[in-house]
Amino acid sequence: MANAQQTYTYPGELSDVPGWFPPLDQMLFTWFLDRQRRQGVQGDLLELGAYMGKSAILLGRHRGEGEEFTVCDLFGGEAPDGANKAETAKSYASLTRQSFERNYLSFHDELPRVIEAPSSVISSEVAPKTCRFVHIDASHLYEHVRDDIGAARELLLPDGIVVLDDFRSEHTPGVSVAVWEAVLNRGLRVVCLSTQKLYGTWGDPGVVQEELLEMLRGRSDCGLSVQEAAGQRLVRARAKGMRVVDFPRSRHYVAPTPTPVPVTPQRRRSPARRIAVELLPPVVTRAVRRALTVRG
Repeated sequence: MANAQQTYTYPGELSDVPGWFPPLDQMLFTWFLDRQRRQGVQGDLLELGAYMGKSAILLGRHRGEGEEFTVCDLFGGEAPDGANKAETAKSYASLTRQSFERNYLSFHDELPRVIEAPSSVISSEVAPKTCRFVHIDASHLYEHVRDDIGAARELLLPDGIVVLDDFRSEHTPGVSVAVWEAVLNRGLRVVCLSTQKLYGTWGDPGVVQEELLEMLRGRSDCGLSVQEAAGQRLVRARAKGMRVVDFPRSRHYVAPTPTPVPVTPQRRRSPARRIAVELLPPVVTRAVRRALTVRG
């Protein structure tokens, strides 16, 4: 254990935490959570699948007084079935609860409620209709994602936001099927799409969509398109040179030492050269300069 602590590199900034959480989604998470706070919406936060804690760290910053933030992940523990076990071994072999907690506590004074278990337990761990924001990124397998979406519907407040990761990635067709099945057959309404995530609600998306469109149209670092499909308005955002969100640095941040700029010493002019420059005509001055250069 001592050796592990000695070799562990603590993050100095959110960007130092390993994980897949691009600036566009950092911005959208922040916007939705800030909007809920402005609207006076109170409710708990939930993340299914945390990896090393990158998105959880941002979510934790938005937990309000009296609200609970719950994180559920296997953290390298025993998977519930063979397919999930194979997925965990392939994609998350380096994930440990200790790594997550170290990263999280680099930015926060206390941990969220951590459930080290399959996401299938979440309905028995979190009360129905208590969450305002749920982020689902626990599995890429259709059956698990389908059930996680069902759990999110039970746990969310009427106008709560659910965020579904990897809904369109080439290597996650099971997620795509589960997500669009929920949109077409299970009442999920699309609020917006990023390159990586689908943001949705089982409430009325109209008002929040209009506010989101106004915000996105005012940003030069974000492309925007709006399409209609299956009776839904699909707002699609994409980053254009977007930077990471402004986020407090960790307690382990060390400012880089500035590199000193070398100073080239300037040669002092001799008295004779100064007199030549100041008093003689230009033609004579040039001749004097050449003579002085030759001499030394």
